[in-house]
Amino acid sequence: MPTIAQDLELVKARIAQAAARSKRSVDDIELVAVTKTHSAETVREAIDAGHLLFGESKVQEARTKIPLLPSNLRWHFIGHLQKNKVRHALPLFELIHSVDSLELAQAIDRIAHDDGLHPRILLEVNVAGEASKFGFEPDKLRQEMESLLALPRLSIEGLMCIPPLGQDAEASRKYFVTLRELRNRFENEFELKLPQLSMGMTNDYTVAIEEGATLIRVGTAIFGERRRAHSEVRHLA
Repeated sequence: MPTIAQDLELVKARIAQAAARSKRSVDDIELVAVTKTHSAETVREAIDAGHLLFGESKVQEARTKIPLLPSNLRWHFIGHLQKNKVRHALPLFELIHSVDSLELAQAIDRIAHDDGLHPRILLEVNVAGEASKFGFEPDKLRQEMESLLALPRLSIEGLMCIPPLGQDAEASRKYFVTLRELRNRFENEFELKLPQLSMGMTNDYTVAIEEGATLIRVGTAIFGERRRAHSEVRHLA
C-alpha cells in the first residue's frame, strides 16, 4: 500500500504533467493538501515529505488540529464559513477560498476591522446553479462586485468553484472554463486583477490545471478516504 509521501509525489507528478500539456509553469500552481477528518499525526507524514500548504473545511477541527502542528505551515480555509465562526477562522488561515455571499464578506470585513486584520479571500461561484451548493450565482456576483470591492479590509484575489460530481474528469471541464471566463470578464469590466482560480479536486484536478487553475484542493488522493465521509453529500476535495 502506498505511503502518504508516495501518493503526494504521484499527485505532484501529475500536476507537472498537466502543466506541461497546457504549456504552463508548474510554479504557477499550488497544491492545497486537504486534511479534513485526518489527524495531526497523518498530516505530519505529508510535512515530513516536504509539503507545507494544507486546507481545512471546518473551523472547529482546524482550531483543534493546527496548534498541534508546526507553526511554519500555511493553512487555507476551503469549506462553507458560517458568520458566527469568522472571528475564530481569521487568525488561522492565510486565504479563505469560499466567501459565498455579500453578507459573509461584510461580516468578515467588520470583524477584520475590529481585530486589525486584512484577510485575503476568494469568491465562491455556483457555476452550475445547483440548489445544494453554496456560492454566488454569476449574475448576482456581477451585480454585487462593486459592493464587495468597496469593503476596505478585504483583499479579493480570485474565484473558486466546486463543479457537480461527474462520472469522469472531463465532465468538470466546462465548469472550469466558465469560472476562468467569468474571472477574465470581471478583470476587464472592473479593471482589477483576480490572479487566483481555486478549482479542481482529487477526481478532476488535472483538467482544472489545463483550464487555468492556480490552486487545486486535493485530499483523498494524498491521505486516502476520509474518516467521517459517509454523511457528506459531496466531498470538497
